[in-house]
Amino acid sequence: MTQTAPVRLDAATRREQSWVFFNGAYTHYADAKIGLLTHALNYGTGIFEGIRAYWNVERSQLYVLRLPEHFERMLQNARTMQMTIPHSIPELCAISMELLRRNEYREDSYIRPLCFKADEIIGVKLHDVSDSFAIVTAPMGPYVGTEGIRTMVSSWRRIDDTMAPVRTKCTGLYVNSALAKSEALQAGFDEAIMLTHDGHVAEGSAENIFIVRKGQVITPPPSDNILEGITRQTVMHLMLEEMGVEVLERSIDRTELYNSDEVFFVGTGAQVAPVVEVDRRAVGDGEPGPLTMRLQSMYQGVVSGKDAKYLDWLTPVY
Repeated sequence: MTQTAPVRLDAATRREQSWVFFNGAYTHYADAKIGLLTHALNYGTGIFEGIRAYWNVERSQLYVLRLPEHFERMLQNARTMQMTIPHSIPELCAISMELLRRNEYREDSYIRPLCFKADEIIGVKLHDVSDSFAIVTAPMGPYVGTEGIRTMVSSWRRIDDTMAPVRTKCTGLYVNSALAKSEALQAGFDEAIMLTHDGHVAEGSAENIFIVRKGQVITPPPSDNILEGITRQTVMHLMLEEMGVEVLERSIDRTELYNSDEVFFVGTGAQVAPVVEVDRRAVGDGEPGPLTMRLQSMYQGVVSGKDAKYLDWLTPVY
């Protein structure tokens, strides 16, 4: 009997045919539509999460990293933005798992929950505007380079918490990140580093930042307008518990970036990514640093399910 090879769909077709969850029902991506006057499209009134799932070849298992924690943060953000998500954390986790199974992922993947103001109206406000909720999934490899990133300090400052709720993953706030990221890419760099209005280091365009200086690991505090990242908390735990390294949370000046022994980004997308250059100045010897690479290896072992000690951080899909 002649066996036919499995059909490999192109990325666009695969996306259109994929299962999503939209306003209380499972449907296909191609059938989930919103109107041009949708409030969130016009005014940026949405919140989202980014959640990674990692494929373990040896176990034929897909592991979702810290799934409940992401939805806990999303529900907190919803309150800030006067939104209501009509599902509990266990329900949101179950829906996400069902989508991953329906889409039959056997690769590293990404979950994007999205809550947004859905009325098709003209008028800027948050109250008395109905909400929609969706979850979309997609394959996802590295978001930024993990072998060494060239960065620049952006001319665009990080939004201040007195202007908008920087601790929320609000869709409208990401124009700030987009401006900084494009500025960096168009200037020949890989990523941007953003400063606060008083000139302290805040974060990358979509990543938290750490430096290693004089044997001390330092990261900006939440009061410097950072997103309180779940990956940030994860790597701080790993450094303390597994490496015996305590992280100091304090404001970082721009010139400290130039005088650091190591600099690295962390985030759901970035994972653990070494920075080798800031403003055309080499970080350390211009190569990924030893602490960063040790942390990167440890992190990959944890998220892929190879470190049994941290399996409670993972939710198996199959």
